[in-house]
Amino acid sequence: MNRYIRYGILGISLGLCTMQSCKKGFLEEDLVTSLSTDDFKTQTGLDALVTGMYQSLRFHFNYEWAYTTTEYGTDEFEVGGDRTMEMWNSYNSNLNSETAHAQDIWDNMYGNINSANIVIQNVPLYYGEGENKNTRLGEGYFMRAFDYFKLVKQYGGVPLKLTPSTSVEREFTRNTAQETYQQVIDDFTQAYNDLPETPEATGRITKYAAAHFLAKAYLYRASELNDDWNSDTKQSDLQNAVKYADIVINSGHYSLAPNYSSLWDFESVDGPNEQLSEIILAAQFSDNTATQGRYGNQVHLYYPSVYQNLPGMQRDIAGDREFQRMRSTDYILDVFDRVNDSRFWKSFKTSYLCNKPSSAPTWTAKYAPSTDLVGKVKFAGGEESIRYIVNDAGDTRYTSDNINYRAPGMYVRYFSGEANGYKGGHGNYTASQYVALSKFMDGSRSTVASQFGQRDGILARLAETYLIAAEAYGRLGEYDKALPYLNAVRDRAAYKDGEDRSAYVDGGIAYKNNTAANTATYVSYSSKNTYYESNDIDASTTGSTLSEMHLNSTADIFNSTHDFYDVLAVSSNADKFLCFILNERSRELAGELMRWEDLARTKTLIKRDNAFNDEATPTAYDYLRPIPQSFLDAIQSNGSALTSAEKEAMQNPGW
Repeated sequence: MNRYIRYGILGISLGLCTMQSCKKGFLEEDLVTSLSTDDFKTQTGLDALVTGMYQSLRFHFNYEWAYTTTEYGTDEFEVGGDRTMEMWNSYNSNLNSETAHAQDIWDNMYGNINSANIVIQNVPLYYGEGENKNTRLGEGYFMRAFDYFKLVKQYGGVPLKLTPSTSVEREFTRNTAQETYQQVIDDFTQAYNDLPETPEATGRITKYAAAHFLAKAYLYRASELNDDWNSDTKQSDLQNAVKYADIVINSGHYSLAPNYSSLWDFESVDGPNEQLSEIILAAQFSDNTATQGRYGNQVHLYYPSVYQNLPGMQRDIAGDREFQRMRSTDYILDVFDRVNDSRFWKSFKTSYLCNKPSSAPTWTAKYAPSTDLVGKVKFAGGEESIRYIVNDAGDTRYTSDNINYRAPGMYVRYFSGEANGYKGGHGNYTASQYVALSKFMDGSRSTVASQFGQRDGILARLAETYLIAAEAYGRLGEYDKALPYLNAVRDRAAYKDGEDRSAYVDGGIAYKNNTAANTATYVSYSSKNTYYESNDIDASTTGSTLSEMHLNSTADIFNSTHDFYDVLAVSSNADKFLCFILNERSRELAGELMRWEDLARTKTLIKRDNAFNDEATPTAYDYLRPIPQSFLDAIQSNGSALTSAEKEAMQNPGW
């Protein structure tokens, strides 16, 4: 929502903003006209500039760069039926220094960095002694750190621009990753020192958001991608990762949601789901169509599989608009203990109701499990029309000619006699019909075709803070100390005694509070999943699974038979722990727009893609993204355009 007047080159820009409201408290403001640099020498102007910087947090959920640069080309998701952005998954020649989204990240991060530079420079000079002076300064340092952290995770070392641009600048020196990480850590530390413990208004940054990202930055700097220079800081970095994670965990301001499904139970804009105490920082989105900007939150579009053209079905608001970009891999289905770990069944959609009975078929249910279904069946509205059976190899219940006895659209992962495999080729899942991640579903949208999602985008939540501390302890070799942090999230993931394991909710349920959707006779939204049939377990099973999920000792990690140690050929305790923690991050954070960065920093991208992703063929240079060609073509050295050799020297190796 910021309008940038570019005095720099390709993202090294001065953020002069037109403030448009986003929502909630400090963002619920009237449209403010364009500001000049003189306005940023007043308290009011600086307040407005900082408010504008919050709009940049929405960038990370706005458009296709949200998933292409974070989830494609990993072990969790691969190309679905729409191949528009397939190069980000396959790493083929169409992914290069001219690919659009690499430039989009670069330009937008630097645009907001320049706004942060203005705040950092001007608040001490012009803000006066207002009560929010330190907060504004802390917000400036946080935003600069946050954006440089994003840049270093994607590109490695980047030019460090720490003062505002006031005229066109063409000469930039690329800093090293080591220098960039130090700047990130310094800025997050300053933000932590300046920011308040409690938010000034809903959605504003606190010192605990800074502490969370400071812990994460220390962990990332201590990871394998930086092993050629991080030996001197690795030990202290891991200790600091624990220190700052503990500050958040023990602050008394945050707690895990009692039920994992609460995180995705989005019933209305600004509803209880968006106020959970687990959420440390979220990009604020709005149902105000006048201020939603060009994109809104569009992540809801990319994960759903196609349902609109199946028998008895049509697209509706509750079922979302299915762009079918992100197809779940066998890895992401198998990394869960699907009997005992509720996170799978609370993260993935496996059932849809018939919402177009006029197109529902009549068919012969030859292999019905009960006599009342044998014979001709006419399907009715509101009945279960699409079912995804998430079974394991060795299940003999299904063959290709008997799968339609329960629903017109019946998709089975493994047919009888099919061998286990991690790259598809079994059952009747397709590129367009697959078990879809449902964490981002949004039934609050105004029309069926609307791309403008209105739910907040979570950038940090307490469960990840626990996993950061656990990983840091594991990397320090103090595995026993990692267990309480792991168990915090694993115990929450267990089924409670008496819990109905077939109960399901996603953000499509917001249709019930949406006048554009809640008058429909039939909707595709189902409050059930296929847990019992997929696992071939009696529906009366409702006991606690805490004992199965809880780690009693480190032996439960090192002797695990469910974490692909054999597939990935890991044998040492250190390698097994890293493998386990990456798997646990999948189980807890699947699809939450950070997987590529995790696999790149740990240098496990190639091995895991080779094992679990059909098309991805990354090489060593894919651990970093290409520096945008548009930037290299525009900058100068000593007043002249860069030579080919100079561009190559500034570019990441291999690009």
